[in-house]
Amino acid sequence: MTAAARRRLSGGLAAVLWGVGFQAQEAIAQEVVDLPAEDRLPSPELELVYRIGSAGAEAEWEEFSSIESLWFDGAGNLHLMDQTGGFLGRARIVVVDPAGGLVTEFGRSGDGPGEFRAPRRMYVWADGTTLVQDIMHMGYHVFAPGGEFERMLGMEPGSDMRPERTGGRSVVGGSWDSSTGDEGRVILRFDLSSDEVSEQTLVEAWAPREQEERSHTVEDIEDMVRAEWAFEPALLFDVLPSGGVAFSDSSAYAIKLTDPSGAVSRVLRRPIRPLPVTEAMRREERERRLERLRNPSVNVRGTPSPQTMVTMNFLTEARMLGVESMRFYPEVPVIATVRTTWDGTLWIQRSAEPGAEEPGPIDVLAPDGRYLGTLAPDVLEMPAAFGPGGLVAFVETDAFDVPVITVRRLPPEIR
Repeated sequence: MTAAARRRLSGGLAAVLWGVGFQAQEAIAQEVVDLPAEDRLPSPELELVYRIGSAGAEAEWEEFSSIESLWFDGAGNLHLMDQTGGFLGRARIVVVDPAGGLVTEFGRSGDGPGEFRAPRRMYVWADGTTLVQDIMHMGYHVFAPGGEFERMLGMEPGSDMRPERTGGRSVVGGSWDSSTGDEGRVILRFDLSSDEVSEQTLVEAWAPREQEERSHTVEDIEDMVRAEWAFEPALLFDVLPSGGVAFSDSSAYAIKLTDPSGAVSRVLRRPIRPLPVTEAMRREERERRLERLRNPSVNVRGTPSPQTMVTMNFLTEARMLGVESMRFYPEVPVIATVRTTWDGTLWIQRSAEPGAEEPGPIDVLAPDGRYLGTLAPDVLEMPAAFGPGGLVAFVETDAFDVPVITVRRLPPEIR
C-alpha cells in the first residue's frame, strides 16, 4: 500500500481565511452561491416509523448495551453495532427491517478472520455489505449482505469515513496525520473492491497551520500527544449521491461541493462570521479538557495489566501537560458538522458557543444552493443516520441508561 493509504484517517483570522483558504478553492469553483443572512425557522412534522430498544424491550434482540454505529442500507434496513463491555468488549451487528422487525444478527468475539477483537466502527453500503473497523486486527472485516463473512482488508483503521452510495465498493475518508509530517489535509477515496486497496486523492484541503508546527516523528510520542490545539477548524465532509463530496475546511461558512473527480463545482456560503476566541474561552476550554482527562469515560473490560497502566498513565500525564500549554486558534469555526441525505440535501450544523450544553442550529440546504431553512436545537437534533426515502434514526437512552432507537421519516421539504 502507498504511504498515503497508511495514513491515520481522521474525523485564522477572517481576513487570512478568505484570502488564503476560501479564494484558493473559489478559483476553481464553477459557481459561488451566497445564502441569506437571516434564519428561517420551520417546524417540520416527522412521521414516526418505529421505535426499538429500552429496558422494557419485549424481544431479547432489542436489549442493547451501547450503540457505537448505525447506518441504513438502500432497502431501508437499519444496521446497528451494539457493543457490550467497553473498548475491548463484545460486539454484534443487528439488522432491522423498515417496519422495525429483526432481519438478522451476526458477529462474535475472537482472534480469527470475521471475529472481533476490538471493533470500533461500522460502515454499510447501499446493498447491505458491512465493513467493521477492528483496531486490534489493524484492518476491516467485510460481511456480505445477510451477515456472511467475506474477507479481511489489511488497511490501517481510520476514524472518519463514509461509504459511497454509487453502487461500488469505495469509502471516502479525511486524513491529516500530524505525527508523520505528511503535507496538508486531504480527502481520499479508497477502492475496496479487491484485496489490494487503492486510493485516489479527491480534495487537497486548506491547512490552517504551517507544516513545521506539526511535524513530529512517530517515535516522539510524548511530543505528539502534547501538540494540543483548540478551536482549530476541522476537515468536515460527507459523500454526495453523485459520488462527489461536500466539505468544509475553514472557520468560515463555506461549504464546497465537488464532482466525482474531486473538482469543486459549487461553493455555498452564508455571511455568518466566526466568533472571536476570548481569554475566558481559552481558560474554560483548558479546564474542560483537563476535567475529561481526570475523569475519563473510556470503559476497558477487565483489569489492565501493570504495563498497560504505566502506558495509560504516561499518556494521560503527557496530555495534561499538553493541555496546560495548549495553543488556540483565534476564532471558533462557524461549522461543526457536515452531513448529506440520500437525496443530496445538506444538513449543516453550526457551532454552539464554547461550553454550551445545547448543540448549534442546523441549516438545511438543497445541493443547487437553495436555502431550505434552519432547524433550531429544540425543534430537531442531528440524526445519527440518514436513510433512503427520508428515513432518519435517532439514538437516546431511557431512565435506566439503555439505548432507545427511534426511526422517523422526514417531510419532503427537508429531505
